[in-house]
Amino acid sequence: MKKLIIVLFVMFSGLLIQFTCTGNDKTLKQVKGKKVLIFTKNGEGYVHDNIAASVKALNEICQEMDISTDVTDDPAKFTDSNLKKYDALIFTNTNNKVFDTNEQKKALQNFIRSGGGFVAIHSANATERDWPWMWSMVGGKFIRHAPHQQFDVLVTDANHPSTYFLPMRWKVDDECYYSNQLNPDIHVLLSADLTTVEDKNMAEYPGETFGKLFPLCWCHEFDGGREWYTALGHDIETYSDPTFRKHLEGGILWVLGVDKIKN
Repeated sequence: MKKLIIVLFVMFSGLLIQFTCTGNDKTLKQVKGKKVLIFTKNGEGYVHDNIAASVKALNEICQEMDISTDVTDDPAKFTDSNLKKYDALIFTNTNNKVFDTNEQKKALQNFIRSGGGFVAIHSANATERDWPWMWSMVGGKFIRHAPHQQFDVLVTDANHPSTYFLPMRWKVDDECYYSNQLNPDIHVLLSADLTTVEDKNMAEYPGETFGKLFPLCWCHEFDGGREWYTALGHDIETYSDPTFRKHLEGGILWVLGVDKIKN
């Protein structure tokens, strides 16, 4: 009987792996050969020490999906002719003012308006905070965060490529980011359970604006393009975590047009 159970377990595991790989193959065909630009520019102010780790993770995630990448912190790369080479842009832990000219900003707008995808990670929603179009495109603007701690994240949409594999209550060690100027058209995917967050300034903001939840990850379509943002990703170690990597992978897939993971 014991041998039979082992044999059945091995057979089931093999079928499960085959099923998963087949589903992944169908999904990956949709993005194979795509190209993305990973942007890491920071203006004056705080610069995260996680940028190298995030770039390494993003390069490896894209490589596994046969998506080619370029990496830059040079805003001069933002021209209409150069951005035409890419299907999506990834702003990973960018912060403060990152553009030197209005022409560079216009090139970003033209890219989005031509249907380009946009992924924003962690402090990327603190980028160009004086530019209303930017925070509307990202979906919100960073205002502050609670002290770094363990807290609970609730999945508010379990059917998205960046969340379908997560437990409904996901414990994370991170900074609970608070944003304002939230675009009303964002579709919230993950929310912080504020009852699990210790923050002596919570009464000031967000207060009771969102009840006991606060949006941490969302997606939307804005000005012709697809945008996905996650507030998670403060620590260097986070970018080695397979669950978080799968979260990022799903965001990249969605901005490239994958609405659901196919089986």
